[in-house]
Amino acid sequence: MSHTLFEANAQRVQRCELAVPGSNPGMFEKALKSGVDFIFLDLEDAVAPDDKLQARKNVIEAINDLDWEGHGITISVRINGLDTQYMVRDVVDLVEQCGEKLQTILIPKVGVYADVYMVEAMLSQLEMQQGLKHRIGIECLIETALGMANVEDVAKQGALGGRLEALHFGVADYAASNRARTVNIGGLNPDYPGDQWHAAISRMTVACRAYGLRPIDGPFGDIKDPEGYKQAARRAAALGCEGKWAIHPSQIELANEVFTPPTEEVDKAKRILEALKEAAAQGKGAAALDGRLIDAASERMANNVVRTAEAIAAKSK
Repeated sequence: MSHTLFEANAQRVQRCELAVPGSNPGMFEKALKSGVDFIFLDLEDAVAPDDKLQARKNVIEAINDLDWEGHGITISVRINGLDTQYMVRDVVDLVEQCGEKLQTILIPKVGVYADVYMVEAMLSQLEMQQGLKHRIGIECLIETALGMANVEDVAKQGALGGRLEALHFGVADYAASNRARTVNIGGLNPDYPGDQWHAAISRMTVACRAYGLRPIDGPFGDIKDPEGYKQAARRAAALGCEGKWAIHPSQIELANEVFTPPTEEVDKAKRILEALKEAAAQGKGAAALDGRLIDAASERMANNVVRTAEAIAAKSK
């Protein structure tokens, strides 16, 4: 194992993240009671330009007035892009008016680490100004060709800065940025022999795992195709993602099902740990379980499963 190790900046259960437009306050109360792990109130793509200012007011009011923490929800806001006139006031108003209750800010269309640094610097100054007792985390959307080309640097420099917690794969804008042919948001193109998003999600996930960040898969656009959603979630989970977006409440249960380790998987992981513990007591570095070799790598994989299950169970309580 290398002596260079990046510990996780923040541990949070993030099996599913529900996107809620800031311009539609009628959805806030329903989202609060949805049973989702994470919610981001959106000021960016889901809000029309004429509604941006009112959406910001709606979001600030919702963060202050609704008991997100009491419902076990981590509350985040997707701000507008750095290339817009809305972004600066998004950050300033959010921190000044509801910073104590805001847990993360999601930055869209990150292309280079400097994009992250700008928000980091603003947050540091505003937190000092407001005397905040907690540090607001940052999450980033990797959804452009430039962002994916720089994803390792964004992850590394962001981890060193200490605020960056997670990277999200924004499949729709990523497809547009690459001029990719696709049938729907997050869906597969039948002309491609496999999953055309595999390489991108894998690259982002590796960058996250190298530098202690959470990799989160983005949206699946067809809310009438639950099996397609689950298949996309399973592919992301197989690559190491911790969760996936929901653009409709009906997708929350699907994501929770996929990203919660099943009981039999947890039981097997515990059996692996117990077998290796017994082998170690006999001076052995490996063991056999159910006719298969298990060793130190098996222990690390089993620990991942058990820790994930324990974190989910603790959150549920």
